Amino acid sequence: NPETSMPYYIYMITPGDTPTAKTLALINEHDSFRDAKQEVKALRIAQQAGTNHIYKIMFAGSQGEAEQRLLEVREEPVVKEWEK
Repeated sequence: NPETSMPYYIYMITPGDTPTAKTLALINEHDSFRDAKQEVKALRIAQQAGTNHIYKIMFAGSQGEAEQRLLEVREEPVVKEWEK
């Protein structure tokens, strides 16, 4: 019974008009973080100036879980006075 590992998914995220209206495009998936990180780094270097999409790596049990987590709207952190 070999253990199944969770993959690292690489997504291209294009922002929409609102925080919840972003578009996700699955680029690839890797079994190791190192491979995923190297690919994302290469994608970011090759990205043309003026494009508004970003690349993210998501570690998740399935593609659906990865997309759900990427689409979550997180509250802005409260910046304390001494952190400014």
